[in-house]
Amino acid sequence: MPSPGSHSTSSKASALRLFKVFLPIGAFTFGGGYAMIPLIRKAIVERCQWMDDREFIDTIAVAQSAPGPIAVNMAAMTGYKLAGFSGAVASVIAAALPSFISILIVASIFLGVQHNPIVRAAMSGMRPAIVALMAAAVLDVGKTAIASKAALVLAAVAFVGLVAVHMHPIAVIVLAGAAGFLIRPAKTEKQKEEKAMNEEE
Repeated sequence: MPSPGSHSTSSKASALRLFKVFLPIGAFTFGGGYAMIPLIRKAIVERCQWMDDREFIDTIAVAQSAPGPIAVNMAAMTGYKLAGFSGAVASVIAAALPSFISILIVASIFLGVQHNPIVRAAMSGMRPAIVALMAAAVLDVGKTAIASKAALVLAAVAFVGLVAVHMHPIAVIVLAGAAGFLIRPAKTEKQKEEKAMNEEE
């Protein structure tokens, strides 16, 4: 993993600014961690330009393979990369605090209104929107992650393994990582020239 603050634009990131970025994401995203991914990408990649798409996908891969909620892991990874330990703490608190407060409020009143027709109708309307948010995240990430025929084959095999064979997600991630290492593309001449120039410098 790159060292904290290694990105060229990371000087603009601070613990306070990361807190301000992740707070509205944590406050207004319904549907859990995966529904947060498109909003995190929009803030980190598009608006603040603290990462590019490839770095963001790598962050998702590590966050997904680690224990714990993916949204919290994403916040920790992003915060640490951009502003070190303080950035990680600020990002995690900002992402988790709204959910923590809202779930306490909801838990205190939901049991009394969960059978209310209005509440049930609102929850039914939110479910399709949550699925749409997750689908949007898949499309955004897929555009960059599936950039070759080999990647497309790996994605298809992983999908079959998860849906048809019911493999454990961790097993799929480990096997996909091993396959990616074995079939990694050879360096192009341009990449070789750039590496040689860097070594000369």
